[in-house]
Amino acid sequence: MTGELSESKKGVKINTPPVLFSETQVLVNKIEKNLGCVFLSYWNTPSGSVSSNVVYGFYDLLQKIGPQEHIALMIKSSGGSGTASLRIINLLRQYAKKITVYLPLECASAATMMALGADEIVMGPLSYLTPVDTSITHDLSPVDVDNDLVSVSQDELNRILKMLQDAESTRHPSGSKSFGDNAYASLLPYVHPLVIGAVGRASSLSEKICTEILEHHLEDHDKAKKISVHLNTAYPSHNYPILPKEAKRIGLNVKDLDGELNDIMLDLHELYSEMGQRALTDYDEVNYHNNEIISIIESKDTQVYYQIDKDWHYRLEERRWVSMHDNSSWRKVENKAGETLQSILHIR
Repeated sequence: MTGELSESKKGVKINTPPVLFSETQVLVNKIEKNLGCVFLSYWNTPSGSVSSNVVYGFYDLLQKIGPQEHIALMIKSSGGSGTASLRIINLLRQYAKKITVYLPLECASAATMMALGADEIVMGPLSYLTPVDTSITHDLSPVDVDNDLVSVSQDELNRILKMLQDAESTRHPSGSKSFGDNAYASLLPYVHPLVIGAVGRASSLSEKICTEILEHHLEDHDKAKKISVHLNTAYPSHNYPILPKEAKRIGLNVKDLDGELNDIMLDLHELYSEMGQRALTDYDEVNYHNNEIISIIESKDTQVYYQIDKDWHYRLEERRWVSMHDNSSWRKVENKAGETLQSILHIR
């Protein structure tokens, strides 16, 4: 298999995305001058996510920046790990007395959790938060028509149980028969009890993470708990867009993003999008290379980004893609004494 892949690679030029450090630095410096405080940006493609490795990317930049009175953080992300969000906010709080989050675009799921840790959330006309209710894919999850494991959420289970209970109440309006405790029993042929337990635990964890993050700046525990429960249970869809008006209504300290600053941040997003473009190289029908940049963290004079750098081979006998020659890594570009230096940021 490896021999076939090596043969197919001969003479093939690998598609490589651009690293637009000099262009993004112009905008980062412009934003920092506009805000009058240290500015950080955190940006993901749909393939990137909030993860434990991102914590170390932030740490590398913050060590260079040092303690600050105020840090402004721009976030554009569709989510990831809630525990990683908690760690990122805890890290930022060790370096800044005040944190303001700027949202020109989506800030969803675990990224919403990150935003909860800010003293202020500044939202533009295109920005939104989302609910943070948790769904999990368990080893014992149900499978779909393609025999793939299906994610299960607490909200879905609760809605199914309510439907069953309502149907039973309709059949027995006098209350002569209580469905109650038997509702879960009706689910067991379709959802393994260990999956139900795991989903309940994940939901409790999500509420606790949100409360812990909010209490970095909210002294009122009851208010923090109320906001957390609302974001975890009050919405019919995980992708429901929470716009500025609603974010204020549920108790978040939301401000409107200045039009000029919003435009500059959208320009920065465009440059990141160019860096994060798809970068696939087809060797043949069953082999290709992926070289996509999926996450970027940047401050003045420093940019770190995660770049996928690996081959994929389709195993016909197993009918699945497998990765090979994986050199994916976090990489760093720095401006030192007017010279641009590139290196690998070693994170394990």
